[in-house]
Amino acid sequence: MIKNILRKILVVLIIISPVLVNADCKKQAKCGCNGDVIQTLNKQQANVIFTEDRSTVYFYLVSDPTQSIYYFCNASEMANKLDDVKSGDVMLVTGEAYWECSFLYQSSNYSYYNTVQKVFQVQVKDVYVDLYGK
Repeated sequence: MIKNILRKILVVLIIISPVLVNADCKKQAKCGCNGDVIQTLNKQQANVIFTEDRSTVYFYLVSDPTQSIYYFCNASEMANKLDDVKSGDVMLVTGEAYWECSFLYQSSNYSYYNTVQKVFQVQVKDVYVDLYGK
């Protein structure tokens, strides 16, 4: 009788143990310009691309083989620093990168998002022309 009760308790523990082991709740990263900082850029070489009115500014890091896209959170504040450059010029960018919300929500549905082009938003602190080699 005691062996039978112990077997039942053991079966119940085997069934419940995975639930107890994975009971912690994983927090999804906050996205957007006020989100959790994913990476800090410090004078990173980037190809900066912008519209004529500089309302949309984004860049690709020169050293990034996946060519992830980084959108400026504060494009209007940085517009005056882009007056003397052409769209596509290599510049040095300093700032904090956050997940772009639509990318984060779409990628949460797929397990292979680590291998595709990522999309970030960056609160740019400074951007200037890269004069190396000129």
